[in-house]
Amino acid sequence: MTAHPLLTELTLRVRTEAHSRTPSPCSCGAATLADRPDATVVRHEDTVAKAHAPDTAPAELATRLTTAADLPGILLPPLSPTPVDLHGRLVTFWPYGTPVDPDRPEAAPWESAATLLAHLHRTPAPPTLPPMRGPAKAALAIARLLATVTHGTLRQGQPSHTTPRHGPPRHSTTWDDTTPHSATWEDTPPHSAPHQDPASPAPPPHNPPHPGPAPQVTPPHPAITPILRAWATLPPWARAETPMPDPTTLCHGDLHLGQLVRYPAPDGPWRLIDVDDLGTGVPAWDLARPAAWFACGLLAPEDWARFLTAYRTEGGPAVPPDGDPWPALEVPARALTVQTAARAVAKAVAEDRPLDDVEVAVVDACDRMGSLPPELADDFAK
Repeated sequence: MTAHPLLTELTLRVRTEAHSRTPSPCSCGAATLADRPDATVVRHEDTVAKAHAPDTAPAELATRLTTAADLPGILLPPLSPTPVDLHGRLVTFWPYGTPVDPDRPEAAPWESAATLLAHLHRTPAPPTLPPMRGPAKAALAIARLLATVTHGTLRQGQPSHTTPRHGPPRHSTTWDDTTPHSATWEDTPPHSAPHQDPASPAPPPHNPPHPGPAPQVTPPHPAITPILRAWATLPPWARAETPMPDPTTLCHGDLHLGQLVRYPAPDGPWRLIDVDDLGTGVPAWDLARPAAWFACGLLAPEDWARFLTAYRTEGGPAVPPDGDPWPALEVPARALTVQTAARAVAKAVAEDRPLDDVEVAVVDACDRMGSLPPELADDFAK
């Protein structure tokens, strides 16, 4: 990883912050947890520094930080509710917490995640808190997919990228909004392969292009059509085109297993982290990623049952206390499926590789969504 002025200065700042609270000398260095255009995250001992996205609104971030500081039993509180400016980026400091271990899916804290969400959703939202950013991030994933395939080219004779590659499936990690404490789980279910056998045989490869002096550009990725068709079935609010129907419920906005840490480390209670998307909106959005994984066969039924039961037991308002939860979850789960598929395809195109089994599963789900008749698609907005 190449150092640059922001990363170098952030490394110095997090070291200074860490030793201002624990002045004893140490020989440990800083660990760079993420370094992308939209987030740079560095840890030194028990302190984490995050440089937020360049377009982060100072007033909105300040309100989100204050909310986290006011809810230390639910959200990891920042070390200071006031961000600092560093090379034109807003920087916040946080205590380090122990993240969920991605190599132990059987230990995923589904009940704790659901309990924290239920408590968050039942907490009155500050009147100045902005809308949660879930739908906006889904729309951004679509925009980035279109930009990637518009500018991407593939080698001559490259087989169809809908063909799952051989060997064990890889985790389809995303580089958007990586949490300050761990590798992201955002688009990676806790099991690396679908629970139902994909069954369908791999489609035949494209015919190789005719030989000639100039290389030929592959047409847009074949998965784009089902993704955009599924996107079109969603109501306008889920595509961030109109305000959300619930403007009052306090929501996390981007719940996945990478958003939980034990604090104090290593064995403290679980807390939610990452306030960048915190705001008011439809609480079912916070349940949508595990719901989507379950619907796609990527999350075991027993894990989904643990999550849903714990949420209902704690009185979470996103779904009815009993009966069928899917009328409330349908739209957000579909939106998160489309978002996951869009990111997966954009990443596959950028890396010039075929989709893995997990990525194929979410694209196939989009294909099924987009094949519904219009009258059923219209019902999702109700």
